[in-house]
Amino acid sequence: MSEIQNGTERRPLECRTYTVNEIARILGVSQARAYRLVQEGLFKSVRIGNAIRISKRSFDHWLESLDL
Repeated sequence: MSEIQNGTERRPLECRTYTVNEIARILGVSQARAYRLVQEGLFKSVRIGNAIRISKRSFDHWLESLDL
């Protein structure tokens, strides 16, 4: 859904990252296993303070590349 403000269409910001808990839920694995996957460097991630964020684009590409 978009919003028009001052004659300009503004689209809501789309989150471009997943949390470790989100990838654990997507994959159906434990949080500990999700942390290990992040540490293995299978997809791009960044640490911001104590938080880890995973690139949606990188994670989704990795997930699609799996032969499931």
